[in-house]
Amino acid sequence: MKNFLIIGLGRFGTSLAQELCAQGNEVLAMDILPERVQAVAEQVTHAVVGDARDPEVLSGVGARNFDCAVVTTSVDLGTSALITLNLKELGGPRVVSKANSMVHSKVLEKIGADLVIFPEQEMALSLARRLENGDILNYIELSDEYSIVERTLPESWVGKSIVELDIRAKWKLTVIAVRRRDDMTIAPGRDFVFQSPEDCLVVLGRNSDIERLERL
Repeated sequence: MKNFLIIGLGRFGTSLAQELCAQGNEVLAMDILPERVQAVAEQVTHAVVGDARDPEVLSGVGARNFDCAVVTTSVDLGTSALITLNLKELGGPRVVSKANSMVHSKVLEKIGADLVIFPEQEMALSLARRLENGDILNYIELSDEYSIVERTLPESWVGKSIVELDIRAKWKLTVIAVRRRDDMTIAPGRDFVFQSPEDCLVVLGRNSDIERLERL
């Protein structure tokens, strides 16, 4: 279990706070608007009205003691930059900040944000991948070169083992998990045999190699 501070309760911030709390984490949700705080109060651990542009407000809620703080207020560059700076100067949590442009992203990185995210862009990319290839169930881009993909098992792989298919050498991919209905096998060994077309692969590799597999 981790402790999260979510600053900004628009649609993204609210959904993130609710999901983190549903996963068993401690979540403090903050927004300057009372109606937003009230709307999420019963679905998170704590919810407070506060202006995170004020360092004393962040200090008052113990911001430095959280494992991670997420700044989701991205419409106003100045506001998100100031909040990010305040959090970094407190010297506490890992700070994740939402951006809405490359300029915004560069400013946040210069200030010291540990991670800058573009939720809408990332969702669009994932959806595009899934629409383009019906075999893909989930898609996570790790960098410009590497991704993790969950996809249905190619029919020609049924009844064969990982070593028999020579996945690492032939496809240059690493099978990090296999999902079989509600069961998940993490880091399956070389002798693991794919038994059913219903098996789902979770593979890690270069985007170019993943695209080769998608064409199988």
